Amino acid sequence: MFLDQLKKQLDENQSLFIGEETAFRSAVLIPLVQVDGEWHILFEVRAFTMRRQPGDISFPGGRIDSTDSTPWAAALRETHEELGVDPQTVKLVRPLSPYIASPEFVVFPFVATIDYSQVIHSYNKKEVEEVFTVPVKWLLNHEPYMHMVSVEMAPSSDFPFEKIVNGAQYQWRTRSIEEWFFEYEEYTIWGLTARILKHFLEIVKKSDAINFESSISQ
Repeated sequence: MFLDQLKKQLDENQSLFIGEETAFRSAVLIPLVQVDGEWHILFEVRAFTMRRQPGDISFPGGRIDSTDSTPWAAALRETHEELGVDPQTVKLVRPLSPYIASPEFVVFPFVATIDYSQVIHSYNKKEVEEVFTVPVKWLLNHEPYMHMVSVEMAPSSDFPFEKIVNGAQYQWRTRSIEEWFFEYEEYTIWGLTARILKHFLEIVKKSDAINFESSISQ
């Protein structure tokens, strides 16, 4: 009886990953737009007046609020707030796998088509400095470059070293993370946006038998 109840509880109450309930959860849209009959991906340049990451290049998106019914609803809301796009006109192509940056931070990406003509006239200049697009074909044929960044553990001054073996001499594991860079004209796409973009492009590249241009309906 106990094991049956335990199995039922585990089946019903599993989170995506340990720590999801308290993690900072955000959602982003990878916006596909038509430019002169060709598919492009649209990017934002964050306004220079923004408190966090001014001038960085990003996808539309942001924190999932308690009022958002789903991550997709959050992506639609943020896209509307930042780009002025009517959520009713956004067409979901496919959600991507969540990007778990750490147990404290997870991003839910969605690939969708939007109406570029809405963006040109309606984007929120308080949050978005400018928008630009990059042809998908160009991205598929240009490899990004990568640099490594070392991440080291730095315990707080009140860390209880007396509770662990080797105390203050404990050998913390250092790790390195990959930072990818896409260079397009005067723009440099890097960081979280580049990692999600690279993942999306790798999926597309694996579909050798599929013509990208004909596989996305307007």
